[in-house]
Amino acid sequence: MITLKTKLLLFAVAVIIGAIFYLEDAKSIPSGDQEVIEIAKEDSSVVKKMRYPEARELSGIAGYLNTDDKEIKIADLIGKKVILLDFWTYSCINCQRTLPYITGWHEKYKDQGLEIIGIHTPEFEFEKVKDNVQKAIDKWGIEYPVVQDNDFGTWQAYGNRYWPRKYLIDIDGFVVYDHIGEGGYEETERVIQEALKERSVKLAMEEDIADDIIEVESDLVSGGRVNTPELYFGAWRNDAYAGDKRVIGTQTLEEPTDPKLNILYLVGEWNIQKEYAEAISEDAKIVLKYSSQDVFAVVASDAEETVEVNRDNQSVGKEGGVDIGVGGLNIDIGERLYRIIEDTQSAEHILEINTFNGMKFYAFTFG
Repeated sequence: MITLKTKLLLFAVAVIIGAIFYLEDAKSIPSGDQEVIEIAKEDSSVVKKMRYPEARELSGIAGYLNTDDKEIKIADLIGKKVILLDFWTYSCINCQRTLPYITGWHEKYKDQGLEIIGIHTPEFEFEKVKDNVQKAIDKWGIEYPVVQDNDFGTWQAYGNRYWPRKYLIDIDGFVVYDHIGEGGYEETERVIQEALKERSVKLAMEEDIADDIIEVESDLVSGGRVNTPELYFGAWRNDAYAGDKRVIGTQTLEEPTDPKLNILYLVGEWNIQKEYAEAISEDAKIVLKYSSQDVFAVVASDAEETVEVNRDNQSVGKEGGVDIGVGGLNIDIGERLYRIIEDTQSAEHILEINTFNGMKFYAFTFG
């Protein structure tokens, strides 16, 4: 009796032999154009299955934006479109830096067969709120569909671990490219162009796919050397906190006389919760010795206030980010990322941020 293991082994051997014969046949095309031969090779689902994973469907989606609330499926696009999946979350500075490129690709290639789907997978609870995501979509001029992956269903289906991350799915439904983090924009656009050219051939269309690369103008550029990792305020991940780590509740700390590099000091009285730390005393402030060029903070507030920000015992001046105004950091109602320091070079500094009752801090990020 043939076992299941033996059957699977025989099937695998048959697939490999079939692929070899296929490629040998392609080589023997008389006086064939090499480009045609290559297209013929790529047309084999057997060959692609040996090289690329197949696309996974959107899973556990909590909401649809820019679709008139209508459900969208990857399966409905395969065979028709080239699909770019962008995993992002709106308070992530690295994600924000990629958005001008992605919206640019949408505008450039939307009529040539490219379908972009933003997979908004939240890092914090407030990023699960549909109105908050919609505000971010409006701010960044996003016109392509965005789905809310609030329970990480699609994130897990793709085995993802990073914000941002891009996956390109070709006309046959294979993930032919993926890119983690910022950068690689020219490389990504070149792969998009090649996938669109393949689509044009397979659908017998006469699409003139551009060979040029978009140029993006943005004040959100990557900074210099970063020696301070992302720091979290909430008990869930506050490993760099100077107080009691992983403990929910009220804590009071004295101001440090010699702050250590990359250690988060919360001076005064604070309410530590899973995702954030909330200032609950008039003298509450943050002290951080960091090493980087730029500093960003994810903050929530129920009131509009301006708080004093000092660096190396002086008020932040020209090195202040876009959210620094006269008197300090301008805080809005709601939850978002604030650009606090945007300097011209990386160095060690001591940052002090005064707070007010009810001000909630989620994370520091650096660039």
